[in-house]
Amino acid sequence: MTDAAAWQQSNDDYLSASLAWLRLRLERLVSQEHAPAATWARLPEFHPPSMWDRLLGRRTSGPVTAKPALLPPVSASTASRAVTEASEARDRLAAAETPPALEILARRFGLSPFERDVLLLAVGVELDTRIGALCARGQDDATRPHPTLALAMALFDDPTWDVLSPERPLRYWRLIEIGQSAVQPLLASSFRADERALHFTKGLNYLDDRLATLVTSLESSPMPPMTASQEAVVEDVLARFARRPGQAPPTLVQLVGGDRLSKEVVARTIASRLGLHLYRLPAELLPASPQELESLVRLWQRETMLLPLALYLEQREGDAGGEHVSGGVARFVARLDRLCLLDTRDLRSDLVGDAVVLDIRKPTPAEQRRLWASALGPAAAENPDRLSAQFDLSAAVIDQVVRAADVDPGGSPPDQLAARLWTECLARTRPRLDLLAQRIDALATWDDLVLPPAEAALLRQIVAQVAQRSRVYEDWGFARKMNRGLGISGLFAGESGTGKTMAAEVIANDLGMHLYRIDLSALVSKYIGETEKNVRKCFDAAEDGGAILFFDEADAIFGKRSEVKDSHDRYANIEINYLLQRMEAFRGLAILATNMKSALDHAFLRRLRFVVEFPFPGVPERRAIWQRVFPPEAEVHGLELDRLARLPLTGGSIHNVALNAAFLAAHAGAPVTMTHVLTAARTELRRLDRPVNEADFRLLEAKGVVA
Repeated sequence: MTDAAAWQQSNDDYLSASLAWLRLRLERLVSQEHAPAATWARLPEFHPPSMWDRLLGRRTSGPVTAKPALLPPVSASTASRAVTEASEARDRLAAAETPPALEILARRFGLSPFERDVLLLAVGVELDTRIGALCARGQDDATRPHPTLALAMALFDDPTWDVLSPERPLRYWRLIEIGQSAVQPLLASSFRADERALHFTKGLNYLDDRLATLVTSLESSPMPPMTASQEAVVEDVLARFARRPGQAPPTLVQLVGGDRLSKEVVARTIASRLGLHLYRLPAELLPASPQELESLVRLWQRETMLLPLALYLEQREGDAGGEHVSGGVARFVARLDRLCLLDTRDLRSDLVGDAVVLDIRKPTPAEQRRLWASALGPAAAENPDRLSAQFDLSAAVIDQVVRAADVDPGGSPPDQLAARLWTECLARTRPRLDLLAQRIDALATWDDLVLPPAEAALLRQIVAQVAQRSRVYEDWGFARKMNRGLGISGLFAGESGTGKTMAAEVIANDLGMHLYRIDLSALVSKYIGETEKNVRKCFDAAEDGGAILFFDEADAIFGKRSEVKDSHDRYANIEINYLLQRMEAFRGLAILATNMKSALDHAFLRRLRFVVEFPFPGVPERRAIWQRVFPPEAEVHGLELDRLARLPLTGGSIHNVALNAAFLAAHAGAPVTMTHVLTAARTELRRLDRPVNEADFRLLEAKGVVA
């Protein structure tokens, strides 16, 4: 027999003996109330625990049936002797090396002997129908098979009035439930055992189902590997706990940072080292009502006394409820005196109590490189360097990527494996910016972009720096010399249509990254502080490495600070100051585009690593654009590129003209000719409110080119 089975047998024997003792006391009480002292009901002799099991019907498949409460008369001394013998047998079983569940419950919650017996009475009604019948007879009311506090005080030795106090364990920890109506005295109110306490006394120890709907175990998924930096954090907090001999350990540990998965790894490791099972509770599920919140606190604390548990309270930035959720977290942790690991984006200084604050970061680039190499094994090749250089991922995400990419060391060619890994990294790092940004499909290539050599060289430098930043920052040590300005940012300045957006597409396409155009209408808010929050979401989401932020019309948000004349100016300057700080701390790639470079604050220009001017295209550039603007599949006939290049149009306008001309030709059922192109060009110039040199068009008409 295993240790667990042996304990369960011992617990069953103890519970059987306890219920037999309880029945004897009830029968004696009923006999005292219904018969003279000289004609006591004859009570059965004490039987060993296994016999009580059979009497209770617990070893049989049939239902337990009630037994007669009164038997042939016997003397009072015989009844007392039977009760004494039953009590001694119960005490012998309670003194086992591993105590029975009821005794464990009494010790953990500090129950007095009288309170323990009150709980036994409530449990006995649920386990033995004879006890309910005896309770009804003892109260002279056949309709009341549930015990009352008055019955308990008459039944057991050394009764105390404070058992009724809501501060005593039975009521404070909700081990019993009292059914008191508005007009019924508390002493006469019936009570019953809480279901969790009932099952615990039977040897069933599982999470309370009232909590099971709110919390989830964090141990269901595989544990990602720990990095050296994370191991150091764990050792630090455990050392803090160990340096408090004779004192209660801190009950609150704040896990501060933006990487949720890394915080989970650290929290799970701390709980595991302390021998605790970790459960997650989302902060938005905390009840708003103070009474409900107090009930939740007591339920959880009661659960930690029955099971080795720790709580992982997750407060994510942007949770629905905002201040309500934040206030609920503060009230909850203030009432909690058990270990709680709080997952929060920023330090919560408003929380009361002795708290340990841990700043949790993702693995360092060198650690990420080792994680990639370990996870990929023989299939690593050059992937660890390339992936760790571009993406900033936690150990858990790296493990997920490798499993999703279906890495087979001898199966796929290296280039196919690298492509799958890159695609999975992009998918895992795709930011949740649906409300603040628009994803642009980067289709343009270097062949589509027409720029002067100097500007094109600057764009290629941006691509090269993004690709080589890990080597320079980490391998060459620049990241240890500076902690700001490690991001790569550039300003694209020029007239509308000169190729700023296309250049951003070319860079994203070359790097194999997502491109997000920031929606300024959703980013800027009239409410104080909301614009800064939205900006932070954008930058934080892009720092994993899989996205490029493209701020079009950047002068609308990165404009110059103004003289403070009222509160609006002050808050506008605060927004710009925050943008300056966040831009300098950003470690990804951000591109700002503007038509008015002079409108930008000079402090932004200092923080930008590249400034690329997009000039109005000259005749050679316009000719090159005209030459590439029509797809190979388009039917084109007789276009005079030199004449078209003289039209004062930007690259964007040339694309509009080509598209409109294609529609004109398609409608006419003919190839695209000069007639269609010039008709579309005249419309475009008028739309832009630019002068149209009719002499050029008349010359073409005279040659029969324009209808």
